[in-house]
Amino acid sequence: MSNGGGSYNAQNDSRAGSTGEPDIGTEPTGGFFSADYKKHDDLKQMLDSNKDNLKLEAMKRIVGMVAKGKDASDLFAAVVKNVVSKNIEVKKLVYVYLVRYAEEQQDLALLSIATFQRALKDPNQLIRASALRVLSSIRVPVIVPIMMLALKDSVVDMSPYVRKTAAHAIPKLYSLDPEQKDQLIQVIEKLLADKTTLVVGSAVMAFEELCPDRIDLIHKNYRKLCNLLVDVEEWGQVVIINMLTRYARTQFLDPNQQDAVADDDKNFYGDEDEKDSEEEEDDDEKEKTPPKKPYMMDPDHRLLLRNTKPLLQSRNAAVVMAVAQLYHHIAPKSEVGLVAKALVRLLRSHREIQHVVLSNVATLTTIRKGMFEPYLKSFFVRPSDPIHVRTLKLEILTNLATETSISTILREFQTYVTSSDKDFVAATIQAIGRCASSISEVTETCLNGLVGLLSNRNEYVVAESVVVIKKLLQMQPDSHSEIIQHMAKLADSITVPMARASILWMVGEYSDRVPKIAPDLLRKMAKNFINEEDIVKLQILNLAAKLCITNPKQTKLLCQYVLNLAKYDQNYDIRDRARFIRQLVSPAGEKGALGKHAKKIFLASKPAPVLDSSFKDRDQWQLGSLSHMINQRASGYSPLPDYPETAPDPTVRNVEVPMPWAEKTHKKKAGKPKKEAFYSDEEEESESESDSEESSSSSSESGSESESDDDSKSESGSDKEKKSDEEPESSSSSSSESESSSESESESESESETDTKPQKKTPPPKTKSSAKPKKEAKQEVSLLDLDDKNKENGESVPSQAAEENDTTLLDTEVDMSNTSAPVPAPASALDVLSPSLASDLQGLSINDKKDTAISVTTPMFVSTTSHELLHRMTGEGLAANYRFTRGTCIYSTSMVPVEVTFTNHTDSPVCNIRIGDKKLQAGMTLQEFPEIPSLPGGGSMSVSIGIDFKDTIQPANFQICTQDRKYNVSIKPPVGELFQAVTMSEADFTAQQSKLTGMNENSGKVSIPSQHNNSKTITARMSELANVAPVSSSQDGLYRFAGKTVSGGTLLLVTVKVGEDNSANITVNCELMAICSMLVKEVKQKMSQA
Repeated sequence: MSNGGGSYNAQNDSRAGSTGEPDIGTEPTGGFFSADYKKHDDLKQMLDSNKDNLKLEAMKRIVGMVAKGKDASDLFAAVVKNVVSKNIEVKKLVYVYLVRYAEEQQDLALLSIATFQRALKDPNQLIRASALRVLSSIRVPVIVPIMMLALKDSVVDMSPYVRKTAAHAIPKLYSLDPEQKDQLIQVIEKLLADKTTLVVGSAVMAFEELCPDRIDLIHKNYRKLCNLLVDVEEWGQVVIINMLTRYARTQFLDPNQQDAVADDDKNFYGDEDEKDSEEEEDDDEKEKTPPKKPYMMDPDHRLLLRNTKPLLQSRNAAVVMAVAQLYHHIAPKSEVGLVAKALVRLLRSHREIQHVVLSNVATLTTIRKGMFEPYLKSFFVRPSDPIHVRTLKLEILTNLATETSISTILREFQTYVTSSDKDFVAATIQAIGRCASSISEVTETCLNGLVGLLSNRNEYVVAESVVVIKKLLQMQPDSHSEIIQHMAKLADSITVPMARASILWMVGEYSDRVPKIAPDLLRKMAKNFINEEDIVKLQILNLAAKLCITNPKQTKLLCQYVLNLAKYDQNYDIRDRARFIRQLVSPAGEKGALGKHAKKIFLASKPAPVLDSSFKDRDQWQLGSLSHMINQRASGYSPLPDYPETAPDPTVRNVEVPMPWAEKTHKKKAGKPKKEAFYSDEEEESESESDSEESSSSSSESGSESESDDDSKSESGSDKEKKSDEEPESSSSSSSESESSSESESESESESETDTKPQKKTPPPKTKSSAKPKKEAKQEVSLLDLDDKNKENGESVPSQAAEENDTTLLDTEVDMSNTSAPVPAPASALDVLSPSLASDLQGLSINDKKDTAISVTTPMFVSTTSHELLHRMTGEGLAANYRFTRGTCIYSTSMVPVEVTFTNHTDSPVCNIRIGDKKLQAGMTLQEFPEIPSLPGGGSMSVSIGIDFKDTIQPANFQICTQDRKYNVSIKPPVGELFQAVTMSEADFTAQQSKLTGMNENSGKVSIPSQHNNSKTITARMSELANVAPVSSSQDGLYRFAGKTVSGGTLLLVTVKVGEDNSANITVNCELMAICSMLVKEVKQKMSQA
């Protein structure tokens, strides 16, 4: 036996020696005395080894430690080295670890940031997503630019999992640097347009965290979100449903408002009908007051309700609860009952879920009692229910009690009273009292049942019964004097303070009904006064005062005895009460003014208590929210908005989905009707009406997706080069139209040729030679520009734009009588102009100058960069770009001139291009261009519009219409385009700046790269950013710029003071504080560019 025992240890030793490797895979069994440093040393050795299987085993153990809540932060240095491992499994686990500890070990994580950036280009989507997750977990402001670049790249990643991770990183980046909000909103806008169900939920989550008030981002994605809702993962469904609930409250009318208004409408003319001339007055008022339209539910409102209904069968309780609150808040009353069955199903879940669901059901039963009546027995208490669930079920049963169901509920309550749980029995007796007070038919029955409970052996049952009976007796005290006598006799046996106090209060309040019992009860209580609880002592004092008033012969001495005892009580409330009662009941001298009214004070009639549900006022909170659960406002809670009084525009949700495979067939079928409608106004109107109905559900978005930006730029460039060969056809075909339309065509041609000059230096005289004599006046102006250009051969693009703006300025000054549309100038007036004279007139202003020292001048820089207004895919071949010309608008001096270039990418002509409905902000105006009768296939045409932005950067929303289509577009001005350059002296600049201080001044500090710290670069960058003019300065390193807003003429002053260390202080003075702060931010970004 000894040999066998020795061999066991020997075998173990020989095994350990034969392998030659330490036993590092097993954990020590004596965990209490084991040293963790040994285990961690083993893990570090495994991580430093060259074998991937050892590294993988070590990472599995480390991640297991993290999952168990153990601290593994001291392994960070050893783990982070393996981030470059080629083994994909090891790399995944390393990233899981780094996500957990990157925030704690920021310095070490920053050492591997280059590796994370390389991992963003890894072929494996899980590695790319993990790298982005680690980057967003490093809470260091220094890497914000790197994170922003990684985020923008990940948003357009091919993998939806990476895009989902990018959505999760947005709130982290925002919390790290809130100044990135504008850029992050643009990223969110791209993510919201994603059609992948994996991404949508996370995108909406980021939207709710960053900008929940930006409803405009949801409009064009609303229907897509509704249709994808069923396929989104469960937690994404919860977020989307909550967001759509708030959206519906702001965009749709109240579906239940018609029911409330119906009664008022019937009697609206009731007072008039009682008069003699009821029929005549009714007719007159009906003519004056337009009849109210019956409520018709918006199709998008119905779409939301229809697509969320199947989610009531979800296995996730949060999804079901979210749908239930959506139906409760936005559905018609007749449809809310659908959620009852789904909520009852959730009562089979865990007790935590039961508690949340029952809390919401309790609120619903106070408002919609009939919803849950068929499921009454589902709320019966089970023996396994915890006390908080039992209490909620009692609350619901009490709310559901009606004349028909009260008998069933009371039988159930009788069973609950026999429970051993004291709190549950007390809650049951209170529920019986509420049923008795709310249903008068069973008041007597409940009262008799509660009196029967007074003989119960359980003292707490008797005590709670006394409290409830006291409340019920206040409703009918006259017919229940026997109950009062019975309860007075129980005062000796009941020891619960609240019950004893209730008995004393009843005897004192109704002492006239028990005149013999009341003095004797006071005598018994006076004996044991010093041993009673405070609440009982207060009621003894009240009883003594009331009996002293009603029966002074028998109780006056007792009352004085009790008051003397209370005079020296330890509780100051009791001492104060005794002092107060003594002065009222038995003063030392004559009775005062209050003493005469002692009876009215103590024995005044008191209203019966109202036994309401504790959930009655919880409907002020959104159902299913944390604030609803705790019945007070939680941090981050925002109440649901009220319904709008008038229905908002439903067309904002119209999005036309282009179908490339159906594009050619559509054009072939629509070719002939277009030509017929071109000559027939009636046919055009009928076809446009029918087409507008078809396209009402699928109108286009104002912008385009970023994926097609490169294509549109390349195609627009090629079309501009081809335009010179195809323009003779367009000019000859349009010569049969009205004079104004042909003139606007020639203007746009000259403008578009000016745009193409940097690309192609050859002037296009061929396009002008083919025009009709009617265009002679306009052609002479443009030929002057061409002649001037030929003379000055190396002129820059801004000067060309300035000359072009001068011609429009001259046209406007010739005839100011009509500002609604451009009026051609007489040929004789234009013949005398020369290029030198036109250059002399560049500084003219149409406005009457109030201050001669400040004058409008030509812009120093005019950008040739155009912005996309309508993408060719959205416009079915018709594309539109716009640019700000920075000249004087030909329509009005308060308008910003905008040049819009239309390009037809199809082979067939596009007819009747015009501006349709305008959805502008209050005060904004838009002057549309003359209708373009026809734009041939492959052709391009530029027109001019004017927009009065009212000195704001709010977008101008309007429609571009063709013969059979309407497209929603939007022009949002950069803040620098709202100004026009002005010149002034240095003294005037200083004087005006001294007036614009305090809240009218905004400043910032920026570092300018040394290679750009010169007057030429600073002036050029400032001119590119905003339409301002430089002001001479006598100080070195001090640059001043001046301008004024186009609409209101508000002065703008910009000062850039550069120091020796290349740091610059930027100061902007303007009465418009919002524009002031935005311009400072943009100037800082522009000046800091490398």
